Amino acid sequence: MEAPEGALKAAKDFAKGSYRLVKRCSKPDRKEFKKVSGITAMGFIAAGFIGFFIKLVFIPINQIIVGG
Repeated sequence: MEAPEGALKAAKDFAKGSYRLVKRCSKPDRKEFKKVSGITAMGFIAAGFIGFFIKLVFIPINQIIVGG
């Protein structure tokens, strides 16, 4: 009967740690939120352009290799 006690202790420790984390965290203010969302949007745009240019380069290369 040692396994249920160990699982119960692990669950209690997890709950206690989660509670401390939530108590310590705070919501971002408007300035911080705008900064984070702007950086995230720039990342999405950069990833989209990189994917577009890779596709733009490899479509003709693939046609040459396949022999279209």
